[in-house]
Amino acid sequence: MPVVEAVTTVPIPPELAFAVSQTVAPVRYRWDPFVREQHFVDGATGPGRGVRTYTRSRHGLVMVSEYVSWSPPTNVGMKMVRGPWFFERFGGGWRFAPGPEPGTTIATWRYNFRCRPAFLRPVAERIGVWLLGRDIRRRIAGYAAGCADPEVLAAARQSLAGD
Repeated sequence: MPVVEAVTTVPIPPELAFAVSQTVAPVRYRWDPFVREQHFVDGATGPGRGVRTYTRSRHGLVMVSEYVSWSPPTNVGMKMVRGPWFFERFGGGWRFAPGPEPGTTIATWRYNFRCRPAFLRPVAERIGVWLLGRDIRRRIAGYAAGCADPEVLAAARQSLAGD
C-alpha cells in the first residue's frame, strides 16, 4: 500500500503542536489549505477515538473519516469510512515528538491508501503518490505557518485550557 509522508519542525512544544493540529472551523481554515469544510458528525462535539468527521477538500471531494487512535499529545490516526470511489482504503496518522531544541516539536504526517479498481491500481497509485504527496507537503507547510499564527495559537491554547 503506498505511503506519503511529510515532516516539519515547529517552534512550539508537543502539547500545543498537537492542539494546533486539532483546531476546528473557522480557525482550522486559517492554516489548513486542504480543508474547505469540516465538522464532526453523529452528534460529536470534539475529537476522540470512534468520532467521525465530514471533510470536503479543496478539490471538492468528500470523505467521512473516523478517529482510530487518539493519544494527545503524541499521535492521532484516522481511517476513511466513506469517500471518493477511487479509494478502496485511505488512512492517515499524525505524530508529534519533542524536537531537537527545547520547546520545539517534530510533526510527522503520513497517509496510506489503496486505489481501485485493481486493474488500474499501478497507474492510479503512482498518480496518487504524486498528488497526495503534493497535498501533504502543502498541508504541513500550512500547519507550520499556523504554529506561528497568534490567532491559531490562541485557539489551541484555549482548547488546552478547556480539557
